[in-house]
Amino acid sequence: MPDLILRGRVLSFREEPAGYDDTASFRYIEDGGIRIRDGRIAECADFSTLETDGAEIVDHRPHLIVPGFIDAHAHYPQMQVIASWGAKLLDWLEKYTFPEETKFSDPDHCRRIAGYFLDTLTAHGTTTAAVYCTVHPQSAEAFFAAAEERNMAMIAGKVMMDRHAPEALCDAPQSSYDDTTALIGKWHGKGRAHYAITPRFAITSTPEQMEMAEALVRENPGCYLQTHLSENKAEIELTRELYPQARDYFDVYEKYGLLGERSLFGHAIHLTHRERDRMAETGSVAVYCPTSNLFLGSGLYDEAGLKEAGVRRAIATDVGGGTNYSMLRTLDEGYKALQLRGQNIDPLRSFYWASLGNARALKLEDRIGTLEPGTDADITVLDSRATDVMALRMETVKSLQEELFVLQTLGDDRAVAETYIAGHPAK
Repeated sequence: MPDLILRGRVLSFREEPAGYDDTASFRYIEDGGIRIRDGRIAECADFSTLETDGAEIVDHRPHLIVPGFIDAHAHYPQMQVIASWGAKLLDWLEKYTFPEETKFSDPDHCRRIAGYFLDTLTAHGTTTAAVYCTVHPQSAEAFFAAAEERNMAMIAGKVMMDRHAPEALCDAPQSSYDDTTALIGKWHGKGRAHYAITPRFAITSTPEQMEMAEALVRENPGCYLQTHLSENKAEIELTRELYPQARDYFDVYEKYGLLGERSLFGHAIHLTHRERDRMAETGSVAVYCPTSNLFLGSGLYDEAGLKEAGVRRAIATDVGGGTNYSMLRTLDEGYKALQLRGQNIDPLRSFYWASLGNARALKLEDRIGTLEPGTDADITVLDSRATDVMALRMETVKSLQEELFVLQTLGDDRAVAETYIAGHPAK
């Protein structure tokens, strides 16, 4: 099979940008070429230096070629509850989410929604996500199978949940352990699949189930742990009632050995100083979910405070509490929410966050989030003039940073000209 060369303006990050003018943090090639061979990037350089004989060339000029976007927290079973009106977190779960998730006892429904979800991510330029399934093992089976069909690098897990939910959505401590163990054995490390041990959050797991989660983490150190933390003040109060011996919410997870560099804690809004310090000390990841935080009225995430404390951080859509599948829309809302806290995130840091930053948070920077040779060819092509409004604004743009901010502020799936999954066009 001949090599594939993508031609266009190429942008890839080396480090987290220190500020608006930190040009050393990224590599930008005005007329670049990316050679793809067997699903991986073989070469990334100025197009004029590439040997093109025998290669298939796809000319994306004047579009911008970037690493595929990465979403660090999403719920695929919530596709049909996105845009549900008028509730805070706990009410929203009871009124909308839990009834919808009961449908995932049906394998055909699981397969249908899993396919829709992955194709929707691809349309929005997202090539990897950390995803919650439902309590049903078949929901995870369907998701991993759909990702395998598309050769997508995905992290996912069956939710563990044995209380404070409808009976149809509750497993048991032992069955959650057995089901998770079987899924890990079948899917973790198969192709591009990664498993995440997934106790939904402390409220929906008894101490006995948390002990099972602890055993799973101990027995499977290569897997991820994903859950929710300090999203909503009522959630925090109920957690403290259910675990009265804990010093705080994060201490519940600490007691059961769930902290670490592969542990992803969605939201992390209302944290104490002790919780921040322990997150930093253990290398645990706080996942910023701006559209969900705003939509559910949960609160304003403190990016500057977490960064100062040394906490590792990621950013995510949190569909379906989150209101859009697009990382561009997520970056836009994230910018606005941080503005309300008097914090300003520049466009370089935003695009770093959605690519190499999230890859580092997921410990996958050797595979995705970059355009370095040897990494997987998960690539997104962005059109900064995709709409009339964007094209008009671009007439006055004079720098890469300005263009990125236009994409972030005005862009959506229409700005994604193409998405490549392991080197194959997939949009």
